[in-house]
Amino acid sequence: MKRVAVFTSGGDAPGMNACIRAVVRGAVYHGIEVFGIRRGYSGMINGDIFQMTSHSVSNIVQRGGTILKSARSKEFMTPEGRAKAYEQLKKFDIEGLVAIGGNGTFTGATLFFDEYGIPTVGAPGTIDNDLYGTDHTIGFDTAVNTALEAIDKIRDTADSHDRIFFIEVMGRDSGYIAIQSGIAGGAEMVMVPEVLTPISEVVETLKSGWSRQKSSSIVVIAEGEEAGNATEIAEKIRLQVQSTIDMRVTTLGHIQRGGIPTAYDRILASRLGLGALEGLMNGEQNVMAGIINNELVYTPFRDTIRLPKPISEDLLRMVKILSV
Repeated sequence: MKRVAVFTSGGDAPGMNACIRAVVRGAVYHGIEVFGIRRGYSGMINGDIFQMTSHSVSNIVQRGGTILKSARSKEFMTPEGRAKAYEQLKKFDIEGLVAIGGNGTFTGATLFFDEYGIPTVGAPGTIDNDLYGTDHTIGFDTAVNTALEAIDKIRDTADSHDRIFFIEVMGRDSGYIAIQSGIAGGAEMVMVPEVLTPISEVVETLKSGWSRQKSSSIVVIAEGEEAGNATEIAEKIRLQVQSTIDMRVTTLGHIQRGGIPTAYDRILASRLGLGALEGLMNGEQNVMAGIINNELVYTPFRDTIRLPKPISEDLLRMVKILSV
């Protein structure tokens, strides 16, 4: 393989730049020409492709976001869009791709290979940590620490004013950010999409705390929680409790996507970027590079897309025990 290209797609995640850097410098080390594609599949269709060198990725390992930009492309999900993308790659004689992203990115890569035979190896870049085939995804650790910093600060004001705070974190289909930031932040309750949590159970937990003279509480809620968003859940609890206790809602939102990546995310992203490139060099195709039990593994895209990644029962049990 003489020419490869790297791109980022879908939601941005802290550590993506470190991953790009590892792909580019790994390619330079191995004597392979490497190209960057701006704005994911959209840039692939439009030919926004440029050659990268070692200098192209200087001073980016510490930066959040992605220097290659990111986008979601509805056009690429059509046969006509993929045909345009293939023609652009042919112009540059690109033989393989490193895709940094999540489920949508890998779904597109699978369709592309089925139609045009362009091999892709993926690096899991998503703060949600919802991809089967890796213990952690790029950006997850930073997002948890960002959420935790906010929870710690909110805890101060909750305690000062004897309030209950309902804090909504990202995780449309996955409660990993909620469960880990909730445990680390000492939350009294964590609500995640993977487990049905009746409102009555939250009420009982809060009442139990009040009976022990607990004057403030934190409830962490993943955005994909079945019972509703944080505002809806807070209102349901207010109606059931009928108490004068002050309740407030904070939605952390996209602040969790940005910021300087942690050391863990930089190292993970570097391992996965180099692992994806070298996997491509060694004939891997339509697989995601991941780290399981500190070992580099490759999981077929179809499995990363299809198979769920359950939350540890131990973590769920821990929340219950530590809220006593």
